[in-house]
Amino acid sequence: MISVLPELVIVLADLAAAFLLLFGLKRMSSPVTAPSGIAYAGIGMAVAVIASFLYALSVAPEAKPHLLMNAGLAVAALVVGGGLAWRSGNKAPLTAMPQMVALLNGAGGGAAAAIAAMVLLGGITAPAALVVTLAGALIGSISLSGSVIAWGKLDGLIKRPMRFPGQQVANGFAFILTLLSGGYIAFIVLSGTAPILAMPTLIAVFFGLALIFGVLMTLPIGGADMPVVISVYNAFTGLAVGLEGYSLQNPALMIAGMVVGAAGLMLTLLMAKAMNRSVSNILFTNFGATKTHKKGKIEGELKPTGAGDAAIFMRYAKEVIIVPGYGLAAARGQQKLYEFVKLLQAAGVVVKFAIHPVAGRMPGQMDVLLAEAGVPYDLIFQLEDINPEFETADVALVIGANDVVNPAARTDKSSPIWGMPILDTDKAKQVYVIKRGEGKGYAGIVNALFYKDNCNMVYGDAQVVLTQMIEAVRGLTKTAA
Repeated sequence: MISVLPELVIVLADLAAAFLLLFGLKRMSSPVTAPSGIAYAGIGMAVAVIASFLYALSVAPEAKPHLLMNAGLAVAALVVGGGLAWRSGNKAPLTAMPQMVALLNGAGGGAAAAIAAMVLLGGITAPAALVVTLAGALIGSISLSGSVIAWGKLDGLIKRPMRFPGQQVANGFAFILTLLSGGYIAFIVLSGTAPILAMPTLIAVFFGLALIFGVLMTLPIGGADMPVVISVYNAFTGLAVGLEGYSLQNPALMIAGMVVGAAGLMLTLLMAKAMNRSVSNILFTNFGATKTHKKGKIEGELKPTGAGDAAIFMRYAKEVIIVPGYGLAAARGQQKLYEFVKLLQAAGVVVKFAIHPVAGRMPGQMDVLLAEAGVPYDLIFQLEDINPEFETADVALVIGANDVVNPAARTDKSSPIWGMPILDTDKAKQVYVIKRGEGKGYAGIVNALFYKDNCNMVYGDAQVVLTQMIEAVRGLTKTAA
């Protein structure tokens, strides 16, 4: 009876945790309910973690001497990990969220791989469970090392994609070698044949090859693909967790893993659509491939203007559409932006925000940025909803965005971004671009928008420029008074 009751409580707790995770994810689908959704999901995770300690009540007799030490190690790991997560979560700025997501996602993949390693070392003979465990180990390891490389790219530690001739062949060979090592482990276990190396060594070789392949697969990918890469590895981590949940017969892990995997897959599909690329192209064909671009002559010239002049022009406009980009996040200018928007609204100007699905370095980053500044959700529009309105807008204000507003995606078939859906800012009557300099975007190409006749450049840090714009509009009010 003592062993049955804890197992019943664990099952019920796992189901409750799974429900809370699903309910939390549902509430995360809306910006209004997202904060409570995160809280519900966190409670679900806490329930699952606390319930896992009940396994101590039904351990085998030979394991009981180690029970106290293992429980202490588990508590210590929770305290250290929770403390570091709490500290980094509070300390990291919004611009560092993509890097943090990459690291935490890698940690999830690494946890799934670690579970698989313990199951394999403990001995597993059921064919289905063995195959599932090896698959989870492979996917989790790739997610771990790949996410670490993605973090390095996002954090600026890895400046450029690392490519070499024959790289795709080398990557394919590494993947095949990894599969063969995993297949050999399965063959040894199921057939009972004596291995050429000790089983722990074979398992270490398998994990090492999987980690190396994750690195090789991610190194050649450029910065423009990082949002997609993050979503791919997110799906990988969820799948790995779900597979290891099957190995452990843990409902919470299975449900949570599959939900995360499915969400990551859907996000990948959305990102692929936003970049006009197929999922197979993102996952296989273009990993490491270099797309050539014939640099044609761009007609027109850059036309700088002052922040005050741009602000006054917008003050007397009827409709202004604002396109935020990573430059706004880097300058931490979202609060000043909304302050400027409220001045325009007080003057009767209709203001809307246009969000591109891959703006910034992480899907949804711009939505979070604006929400942090207190921008009402009914002012924020996605690409497909806002694009038809640019033709009638008096002004399009681009702040720190680049590739997602480049008309070369519609006009230049040799461009790396050809065919990618963009925000049609160039169709507005007047365009102002706030930018620090004349640098290129992630795609590494010059933005044809900047040279359009209806476009003016306002150079400077976004927060500084927006402060100057606020002062210019307020100055008009004082003069009128």
